[in-house]
Amino acid sequence: MSSKVANILLSLGKVDRKIIFAIIGIVVLIPLLKPEWVDIPIQISPDSRKVFTELSSLEPGSKVLLSFEYGPSTKPEIHPMSVALLNHLFAKQIKVYIMALWPDGVFMATDALDQVLSSKLFNVEEYTDYVNLGFKQGGEVVIRGVASDIRQLYTKDYKQVPMDDIPMMEGVNSVSDFDYVIDLSAGTPGTTEWVQYACDPKNVPFTSGCTSIQVTDVMPYVKSGQVRGILAGMPGAAEYESMVKEELQRLQKENSPGINPGVMVPTGKATGRMSAQSIAHLVMVLFIILGNISYFISRRMKARE
Repeated sequence: MSSKVANILLSLGKVDRKIIFAIIGIVVLIPLLKPEWVDIPIQISPDSRKVFTELSSLEPGSKVLLSFEYGPSTKPEIHPMSVALLNHLFAKQIKVYIMALWPDGVFMATDALDQVLSSKLFNVEEYTDYVNLGFKQGGEVVIRGVASDIRQLYTKDYKQVPMDDIPMMEGVNSVSDFDYVIDLSAGTPGTTEWVQYACDPKNVPFTSGCTSIQVTDVMPYVKSGQVRGILAGMPGAAEYESMVKEELQRLQKENSPGINPGVMVPTGKATGRMSAQSIAHLVMVLFIILGNISYFISRRMKARE
């Protein structure tokens, strides 16, 4: 190794930690603020692919129940799934029925809807294409009620509009009247209760998006086929965002009636967060390698002296 190269490596190994922190901060901020600038390939897991395939197979006009069981503390992991799922369902012209088993779930659902509607990708109308039934206290008791008689449990939606005045609610009396159920879960009540008290007994197709820490609890249901695929934490959200973005762009090119042409399909937040995480890890590993190289060069030079 030439002395010039050795001096360069020695200098890189002695970079001030403040500069290193600044570099890591910059490489993290860029994909978070502008995720479309960083295009890191995302490998799709079989479980995420299963969820996407299942929902893509639904016919326009199908009814999907989307249940929100998470709050602000798990929003970074699960909220991107909510937005991506709504994008996918609206693009497929599927009717979306929203409910919440957690009090914060109503706010999460409203925020996700606002994000999707503000994108101007879809011409959807409340009570025709989607309805928010709101929050009901009771956990598994509410799930049992949805499984048997949803009209007795919900007499009005979260805006206090009577069920009989909502066109979408015509013919919807129990969980059996839905073509699919999706649960966005951060704990209890959540995925397990939906399997045990509603979807499995009534033989309604069911899938789940959950936090990474819950995956080990849900995987037995996935392996048994009671849960059809799973979106697992932020990686699962990023994978689903990637597939949905490709699907929306394809539908736009085909002039599908479910999506407005000429509107940019945004890159999802989970994709940006995973890119930020990956780049930060690469930069840290690079500095560790440079630091070790610098150390061994300096030690060899001292030995020669």
